[in-house]
Amino acid sequence: MVYLTRRETFAAAHRLYIAGLSDDENLKLFGKCSHPNWHGHNYTLEVVVAGEIDPATGFVLDIKKLKDIIHQYVISKVDHKNLNIDTDFMKGFIPTSENIVTQIWKQLEDKIPNGKLYSVKLYETENNYFEYRGE
Repeated sequence: MVYLTRRETFAAAHRLYIAGLSDDENLKLFGKCSHPNWHGHNYTLEVVVAGEIDPATGFVLDIKKLKDIIHQYVISKVDHKNLNIDTDFMKGFIPTSENIVTQIWKQLEDKIPNGKLYSVKLYETENNYFEYRGE
């Protein structure tokens, strides 16, 4: 089994809050991430595909195809966007990194033509990352 990883970056704004709670209640729950005027991150996304090498091509999956899939279904929807307002696949979810990484998985899981989506990692900062393996 070979594990192929593609790394992408994107910048996005969001606000962690629960509608119906006051700004003070949200601040107590989510801290500075609940600022009413949003805040942003420069995220790093890693998508890992696992599979056997195709003897005809020598690839598990053409990395250019993986790049194109990630851009079409994820990066074009999140880069320089407000995750609360602009990103269709985040509607109805508080845009925590846990929710973002699981929703990115859902965008990609049935789009991988060769191999199988193994994991999605989302780095919110250099010290914090979140990984989802579809379980």
